Amino acid sequence: MAKKILVSGIQPSGALHVGNYLGAMKQFVDLQEEYESYIFVANYHAMTTVQDKDVLAQNTLDVVLDYLAVGLDPKKTTLFIQSDVPQVTELTWIFNTLVTVPYMERATSYKDKIAKGIEATIGLFDYPVLMAADILLPGANIVPVGQDQKQHVEYARDIAQKFNSTFGDTFAIPEPYILPNAAVVPGTDGQKMSKSYGNTIPLFASRDEITKAVMSIVTDSSGDLPKNVYEIHKFFRPENELKELYEANKGSYKALKEALIEDLDAFIKPLRERRAEFAQDMNGVRAILAESGAKMREKADTKMKEVREKVGLLSVQ
Repeated sequence: MAKKILVSGIQPSGALHVGNYLGAMKQFVDLQEEYESYIFVANYHAMTTVQDKDVLAQNTLDVVLDYLAVGLDPKKTTLFIQSDVPQVTELTWIFNTLVTVPYMERATSYKDKIAKGIEATIGLFDYPVLMAADILLPGANIVPVGQDQKQHVEYARDIAQKFNSTFGDTFAIPEPYILPNAAVVPGTDGQKMSKSYGNTIPLFASRDEITKAVMSIVTDSSGDLPKNVYEIHKFFRPENELKELYEANKGSYKALKEALIEDLDAFIKPLRERRAEFAQDMNGVRAILAESGAKMREKADTKMKEVREKVGLLSVQ
């Protein structure tokens, strides 16, 4: 029996952090045994915020290294760069002829970004349609998302249904998959860990970087237990051990932060070393991307031939 298809992507917009890993990347690694997985680096999407060519190119390769380092297996998962599959932008345009402006104006992510002062480019406005093409082109059955990203999958479902009703049954209707073990990891200031908040602990941080991040964790001097330290620490040590540690060091915030540094370094060090190994063989990494990109383009070509025929885009080839 054929495996169901899983599709997900991540923007190369900056260094990944432990929240990215615990919230999504770890689950992608676990799920690659169960699903036919397509994971892509969303560099077209990143262009709405990253407009330095060298930064975008380096960030893109960095994300690929990150995924390989955490255990994504190119023999089990098709790991590719979004821009290596130009069919996705062609499909986006075809979808654009079906969706309406009032429908697009409902997107909460667009409204949130505009409220934060981000320039209202067409790319930012059209973001959900490009994402729908990302999802529908490989034939996704499930799309792992956090609760706050569920609307993106709803857009893909609506667009697939509208295309199917207009031109005939063509696209599978994807389901959002809310990761059951996804963690919401707090940052150094107590908010959700996020690059946009500047409160992260980098996923491949050096010992010095870990120390700097942990020592910056905001603590409340009114209690015996530093809540923000504890809320991060609980992801890296069993709860029974953690309770004993915090009870034994009640009121000693420095000792508890030092214990967190040790546990974080023990967790990050093997990932950091594995990433360094991949970085030593960039020709091998590029070969992985070339093979995966070719596989995805072949799959995309098959689907786009069907799409072009159904919408009436004639070809003399």
